[in-house]
Amino acid sequence: MRIRVLGAAAGGGFPQWNCNCRNCDGVRKGTIRAQPRTQSSICVSPDGVDWVLFNASPDVLAQIKAFPALQPGRAIRDTGIRAIVLVDGQVDHTTGLLMLREGRPLEIWCTDMVHEDLTAGNPLFHILGHYAGVNRHRLPIEPGNEFAIDGIAHLRFTAVTLKSKAPPYSPHRENPHDGDNVGLRITDTRTGRKLFYAPGLGEIESHLEPLLQQADTVMVDGTFWTDDEMIRLGVSAKRARDIGHLPQSGPGGMIAVLRPLPARRKILIHINNTNPILDEDSPERAQLAQAGIEVAYDGMEIEL
Repeated sequence: MRIRVLGAAAGGGFPQWNCNCRNCDGVRKGTIRAQPRTQSSICVSPDGVDWVLFNASPDVLAQIKAFPALQPGRAIRDTGIRAIVLVDGQVDHTTGLLMLREGRPLEIWCTDMVHEDLTAGNPLFHILGHYAGVNRHRLPIEPGNEFAIDGIAHLRFTAVTLKSKAPPYSPHRENPHDGDNVGLRITDTRTGRKLFYAPGLGEIESHLEPLLQQADTVMVDGTFWTDDEMIRLGVSAKRARDIGHLPQSGPGGMIAVLRPLPARRKILIHINNTNPILDEDSPERAQLAQAGIEVAYDGMEIEL
């Protein structure tokens, strides 16, 4: 199984267009050692030819341009993308669908809750119906419900519910439902190796522990370093946990969760522009390295 990180940043990217925090100012001016990043998305393939796109960020066209495997190569209108899996209905994970409106209908896997939000609260699927259209496939979230995707040989997928929040536009934003946000286990049936992918992870619930323990690679929420990061910077009144993200530091934080796991690789993705781990010379980045935790970047590749 091949995994390509198309975008590693949280919503707004890095640097964020209107942000003058130390990180954004530093990467623009070259005063810190850091890499710009586009908004969060990965793709996965069993053979390097046929790919599943996980989330469609607003930066999707630039991400495709940077990765020839997704570009047309076999017909006048073509792509290596065989299907798109949405882990939630957030704007930074779905807006890119509008950029893929030409050609054949999009093969989109999403939960019932995400489908509801993308047809009502934010009627993206209706808009796409005036262009290529959408073939929607129900993403099953019932325990043990493994599924396959047409055109993707040797890979099996299992979606699990995560305790998080629906998008701000959702009618049930403050009343979470199962399926608002999911993580995915992806298994290569040839090798038995597993990836667990969850870019929006607000709490480690008991049903997630076996998935984390069994994964060969774990790629999870790296949004914030501290719970009060946005408050201390004066850019928001909300804590990380208030918007569905488990911070890295502190008791019960992501470092404490990841450190004891047997996974060969432990990777943070969906990193907010304010997070000090983006500065490669920061003490926070050194703390991650000591714990054996990596920070995803655009173009990162993993082979399982």
